[in-house]
Amino acid sequence: MGPRLRAVRLWLRTFRRTRPFWGGLWCIAAGVWIVRSMFFTFFLAVSGGWSYSAGYILGGGLVLFGLVAWFAPHYRGLVGILAVLLALAAFVAANLGGYLVGSVLGIVGGSMVWAWGEKAPRRTRGGRRRAVAVS
Repeated sequence: MGPRLRAVRLWLRTFRRTRPFWGGLWCIAAGVWIVRSMFFTFFLAVSGGWSYSAGYILGGGLVLFGLVAWFAPHYRGLVGILAVLLALAAFVAANLGGYLVGSVLGIVGGSMVWAWGEKAPRRTRGGRRRAVAVS
């Protein structure tokens, strides 16, 4: 394994440990699924009213909340609750929330984001915890 690949792997591991990574990923997947379940052209979605554009708005909101959970984890409480509410609204407004799959993914992802807490630092061999730099 090359040094660059090792550095990327270490960066990704640190990124996953310090953010609600999996909850954000489920929210993004739910949003993409809901948007893809709407088979309207963009022109029809813009000119057709709420029933045509609901999937794009709610799915895009879920993608946005997943990205906010990744890049601003201190908002995880608000983002998690809002993601669950958007997933529930998509169930009513957007083809049963992407034929139920998108709503379930959004509810699970939002719940994971809301319940996330930072992991404790790993112990060293001496049994004491390493100091973590807080920024």
